[in-house]
Amino acid sequence: MSVIVLNASYEPLHTVSIQHAIRMLVREVAVVEEAHGERTIGPFPVPRVLRLVRYVVTHWRYAAGRMKYSKHGVLRRDKFRCAYCGLDNADTMDHVQPRSRGGRTEWLNAVAAHASCNERKGNRTPAEANMPLLWQPWVPTRAELVIQT
Repeated sequence: MSVIVLNASYEPLHTVSIQHAIRMLVREVAVVEEAHGERTIGPFPVPRVLRLVRYVVTHWRYAAGRMKYSKHGVLRRDKFRCAYCGLDNADTMDHVQPRSRGGRTEWLNAVAAHASCNERKGNRTPAEANMPLLWQPWVPTRAELVIQT
C-alpha cells in the first residue's frame, strides 16, 4: 500500500510507503489530507494522501517535457495488466516490435505482459503471433504514473 504525496500547492509529487509517510508525519514535514477510515498507527491516522507543509520547487519535473522511459513505468502505465491477455499481475515488459527486428526501447513500443505471454509471442510482431494488443501503447503523463493506488 502506498501513500500519495502532494506538494504544499496540492500538485502530486510521488508516492511513498506507509512507513515513510509516518516518518514524514513524525518529522512534521507533512499533514494528512485523506486517511483510511478510523485506522491509526500510534497517534497518527493511516494516511492515503499527505500534503507537504512547505512548498518544494520542482523544476526537474518540467525540464525534459516528457516522462523518462523505464520498465517499471511501463508496468505502472498499463496498471500491471497484460496487453495480450488482459489479466492482472503482469510481471514483465514486452517490445511490440522486437528489438532484434528494429524495434526501439521507448514508450510507444513497450507494453506490460506476463512472462508466459511474452515468451509465447517470442521474436514476432503481435500480428505474426496472432496475439493482438488489447490497447495501443502511449506516452504517459506524470500524473498517470504517480497517482495510482
